Amino acid sequence: MIKAVTGTKDILPSEINRWYYLENIVKEVFINFNYKEIRTPVFEETALFARGIGEETDIVSKEMYTFLDRSETSITLKPEMTAAVVRAYIEHSLGTLQPLNKLFYISPMFRQERPQAGRFRQFHQFGAEAIGSTSPLLDAEMIEMSYNIFKRLGLKDLVVKINSLGVPQSREEYKNKLREFLSDKKDMLTEESRKRFDKNILRIFDSKIESDQKIMKDAPLLIDYLDEESKNDFDTVKEYLTKVGIPFVVDSALVRGLDYYTKTTFEVISNKVGSQSALCGGGRYDLLIEELGGKPTPGVGFAAGMERILLACENENSFALSAPSIDVYLVKLQPGPETALSAGKLELELSRIASELRSNNISSDYDYIGRSMKAQMREANKLNAKYVLFIGGDEYSRGELLLKNLADGQQKTFSKDDINRIISEVRQ
Repeated sequence: MIKAVTGTKDILPSEINRWYYLENIVKEVFINFNYKEIRTPVFEETALFARGIGEETDIVSKEMYTFLDRSETSITLKPEMTAAVVRAYIEHSLGTLQPLNKLFYISPMFRQERPQAGRFRQFHQFGAEAIGSTSPLLDAEMIEMSYNIFKRLGLKDLVVKINSLGVPQSREEYKNKLREFLSDKKDMLTEESRKRFDKNILRIFDSKIESDQKIMKDAPLLIDYLDEESKNDFDTVKEYLTKVGIPFVVDSALVRGLDYYTKTTFEVISNKVGSQSALCGGGRYDLLIEELGGKPTPGVGFAAGMERILLACENENSFALSAPSIDVYLVKLQPGPETALSAGKLELELSRIASELRSNNISSDYDYIGRSMKAQMREANKLNAKYVLFIGGDEYSRGELLLKNLADGQQKTFSKDDINRIISEVRQ
């Protein structure tokens, strides 16, 4: 038997309502903040991610699904969305249409990494990008939107972590201080952190190895080397979050290793999803648009992993979803002795009525496999139908249909030619 590829997962009908619920909340929150949806292709030229994410990162060097197409072009299934959104922003000159573009997305992503709780090789993210302004209030807005989404989902065990990376000049000064601090400790670092020492020293803070963490605990802090502008912007972010009641902690070890990141960076953490605890992460990337060939343009954004969010919701029992239901289940009875309709003709009449209900936006279904009336009623209950419409029997011989409300057991008869009255009754 052929099974799903390792690291991928089928989303079955029994699970899909949770996805609908999450997606609807995401869209409502983003639209409330005047963000517009953008959809980009599922694959891009590999060079976009090599330039946008960085060839030295784990994503580009180890995790991307990359292949040559028939024209010998290197193609990559997108591992993240920011580079794709920025590519679309540049290609379609969105900045000339309006000075500030507020965009959101919901999309599958692909990374060939080790599957674990809430993490897959095909996974889904939602996120937002605001391109065109340096205002720190947009940084705070990103945090506020993500936090609002999680609170609306009913998540409680959340920690908002924020930091500032400053601007490249002050960050380079800090990197020199960090190198001085680690120069006599380099041999005690793990092999991966020794590589980062030379290529991307800030990412040593990302190490999950206890020995590395113990060394970095006493390292100088980037926040102590911030330039004046970055300090003021960071203070604005903190002041805004305080005013709108979003609790946060300043985490000086929260970094982004790429040079185009500037100023604010943040994560929202849940303690309900195991070791991979970050539900979302984001920050300001004022140098990325220029890095990808556009004019110098500031930007800020975040991305959130949907599988991890759903896992946190499940672990916190935060979903209060009503069971899926349909409006009407049509039950076919045997034709009455006085009707001229055969069983086959009665079935066609039943399907015609179902079609008329559906065309009036009344969700409906009926039996297609010849089950008994009792079995049809069991199916109606299983589908959580609000009403059952009986077609056939003595009522149909009299030109009538019988509608039963399954919530209170009340039954009403209607003329078989007056479907509009049935529709009105169901809609009440």
